[in-house]
Amino acid sequence: MIITQTPFRMSFFGGGTDMESFFRENGGAVLSTTFDKYCYVNVRHLPRFFDYSTELSYSKTERVTCIEDIQHPAIRNAMKMLDMHEIRLTYEADLPARSGLGTSSSFAVGMLNAFYALKGKYANKKKLANEAIYLERNLCQEAGGWQDQIAASFGGFNRINFNADGYEVLPVIISPERKKQLNRNLMMFFTGFTRFSSDVQKANAAGKTGKAAQLKEMLSLVDEAEKVLTDKEHDLDDFGRMLDHTWKLKRQTGSAVSTNSIDELYAKGIAAGALGGKLLGAGGGGFLVFYVQPEYQDAVRLAMRDLLYIPFQFEDDGTRVIHYTPEDYVPKD
Repeated sequence: MIITQTPFRMSFFGGGTDMESFFRENGGAVLSTTFDKYCYVNVRHLPRFFDYSTELSYSKTERVTCIEDIQHPAIRNAMKMLDMHEIRLTYEADLPARSGLGTSSSFAVGMLNAFYALKGKYANKKKLANEAIYLERNLCQEAGGWQDQIAASFGGFNRINFNADGYEVLPVIISPERKKQLNRNLMMFFTGFTRFSSDVQKANAAGKTGKAAQLKEMLSLVDEAEKVLTDKEHDLDDFGRMLDHTWKLKRQTGSAVSTNSIDELYAKGIAAGALGGKLLGAGGGGFLVFYVQPEYQDAVRLAMRDLLYIPFQFEDDGTRVIHYTPEDYVPKD
C-alpha cells in the first residue's frame, strides 16, 4: 500500500502568465506558495476476489473491469500512461475540490507519485510536475496553465519562471520572521462556490481581446512583489496593496473571473480594513484571501462572518510518500 500527501497551492502574482499560449511568446512568472492543507491518495493492488479489477473512490465510487470504462479522465489516462492494472485507489482531501487551490493538479501529482511508488520506482519532483502537466493539458485536454502541477510537486514559497524552453523553480529567499509575519497577515475564507477551473478558463478565453496587456502588467508585478518580500527595507504591507492591484487587473482578463457576490464580499473585506486580497485560482468562486494587518483582523473576520475561516501555515515539502509498503504483484497472464 502507498499513501501520498500533496499540498494545495496559493498563488499571489502572475496567474494567467503560466498559460502556454502566453508564456511561449511573452515569458511568464508566478509567485506562489503551498500551505498545510493536503490531498491524500491511497493506492494498492486490488485482491483478485471480485468481479471487477479496478476500484476507485473519490466523490463517487467506480468499479470496472476495463480501464477504458473509467469515467474519471485523469485516473483513466494516468493508468494507461503508466500501465497500471488491478488497483484500488482512494482520494481524500482537507479542502473541497474545484475551489481555486489547484486541487485537481495536486491530485494528479499525488496520484502519479503513488503509482510510481507502487511500481517500486522513484520519480523526482521535476518528473512528477512534467508528467502531471502532460496528463492534464495533453491527455485530458483540460484548459489551464502549468503553475499548479509545479507548485504541488515542488512545494514551498517559489517564483516559477516560464519561457519558450519550459520553466524553472526559484525559492523566494525571505527571512523566517518576515515569512511568519506574511503568513500571520493573510486570512483565507471559503466563499462556498465551487467550479471547474477549466470551464472558467474556457469562458475567459472566449473574450480575451486585449487580455495580453493586463497579463503583461500582472507579469511585471511579480518582480515588484518579490522585491517587497526579499528586501527588508520594503514595507511588507505593500504586498497587500499590490494584491489589490493584481486582483483588479485579473478581473479585467475575463468575464468569469468574478461575480457580483464575490465583488460584494471583497468590498466588505476592504471596508473592514484589509489592504488587498484576491480570489484564488481561475476565478468564479472558491477561496478569498486577504492581506490584513493584525489590528484589523477581528473586524475582517466579523465582516466575513457568513463565510468559513480557514487558518493555515506555509509548507515546504511538496508531494511526498508518507506510507510505503511495497507489494509483490504478478500480472495476470
